[in-house]
Amino acid sequence: MGFLKNQEKKLALRYMTWQYQKRNLPLPPQWQLEKHAAQIVEDAHRIAAKRGRNVLSIIKELVEDFRKPS
Repeated sequence: MGFLKNQEKKLALRYMTWQYQKRNLPLPPQWQLEKHAAQIVEDAHRIAAKRGRNVLSIIKELVEDFRKPS
């Protein structure tokens, strides 16, 4: 993974952690958070390529969708 994607993954991890803390939910294991963050970044890049949007805004939307109860 390139430098920028690593930074985006770290950003997604921090944002996800903040969302869990904000909602007073227990954090899942670190490996699970990292897996979800990597998937969110990949999805954001795929969506950005199709729609020509900002990756950061897409990452925020994907994290919000991830956190919504099913």
